[in-house]
Amino acid sequence: MSKMPFLSRAAFARLTTPTAKACLRLGLTPDVVTILGTIVAVAGALTFFPMGKLFIGTLVVWFFVLFDMLDGAMARERGGGTRFGAVLDATCDRVSDGAVFCGLLWWIAFGLHDKLLAVATLICLVTSQVISYIKARAEASGLRGDGGIIERPERLIIVLVGAGISDFPFVAWPPALPVAMWLLAAASLITCAQRLHTVRTSPGATDRGSAAP
Repeated sequence: MSKMPFLSRAAFARLTTPTAKACLRLGLTPDVVTILGTIVAVAGALTFFPMGKLFIGTLVVWFFVLFDMLDGAMARERGGGTRFGAVLDATCDRVSDGAVFCGLLWWIAFGLHDKLLAVATLICLVTSQVISYIKARAEASGLRGDGGIIERPERLIIVLVGAGISDFPFVAWPPALPVAMWLLAAASLITCAQRLHTVRTSPGATDRGSAAP
């Protein structure tokens, strides 16, 4: 899983290493921690966001996103992760991201009845998956497909900060949610275009003989 950009490598290690060691002593594995973190994050997003409890939902999702980052620290303590663990981690990231946007989409469409904002949220939902797919498909073809102005850490920061501020106790600022969603929608579309351009300009990208799956 991607690390939050505002944490240095040393600071992140200081936060996660002791907890990772404790989890290993309890007999937990990195894969189990990944799955547990994803289950609770998904449950929190699909429980609180559709009810309009955006601040509580943000706290739950944010905590378990950070909790899920323990899997990498645990893998390092065990001498390195496995290929399956990497695939599982990436898969769970996609599931939790989808749950966040689905929960918000439900509230926006059926709670706020805001059709335009629902469109922006749907764009965020789709592009969050497409951005990752472009990279994965490109790398499977031996090409580069990374980069872009926004990746998963930034995406989570924007959507969760926007949702949290819009429902913050006593000082809520409702416009924070539409600002965040439209900003993220635009940035995500740009990132898709940037990654496709990176793939298109990679060496061997125009070679013939590679069929789509």
